[in-house]
Amino acid sequence: MAAPPRVRAPQAVLFACGLNSVRSPMAESLLKHMFPHALYVKSAGVRKGELDPFAVAVMAELGQDISGHKPMTFEELDDWEGLNFDLIITLAPEAHHKALELTRTLAADVEYWPTLDPTGAEGNREQKLQAYREVCNGLLLRIRKRFSKVGAASG
Repeated sequence: MAAPPRVRAPQAVLFACGLNSVRSPMAESLLKHMFPHALYVKSAGVRKGELDPFAVAVMAELGQDISGHKPMTFEELDDWEGLNFDLIITLAPEAHHKALELTRTLAADVEYWPTLDPTGAEGNREQKLQAYREVCNGLLLRIRKRFSKVGAASG
């Protein structure tokens, strides 16, 4: 397994996916709650979506409230506060391509974490929620593994 491209821990992390409505806001919240003061964390999408109520419900099960999250595109985030991130973690192919384009003018590392989009899950409410929980759990495991040294460094 390859080592992370950068030896020092990132200071500012951007999670990116297609619509900034499910996966990237989940990941943003998970990392913010893990390191509330050590990292600056945001999320964005290639296109603007609507915050998904199943994502809100699954995060609430963990005691994390993302109901106030406003989906934002890369361009809106850039206009609002600039794209000053040293690590962009992409969760969908289209977001990965967009992030790689941005590295032409940004000095940011890009990591691709292919993450299933749970919005296509079928079945009853509980079955759909389970698909979102699986995505959330997968993100949590990746975040713990990737950022395990941040807490020690900032401690």
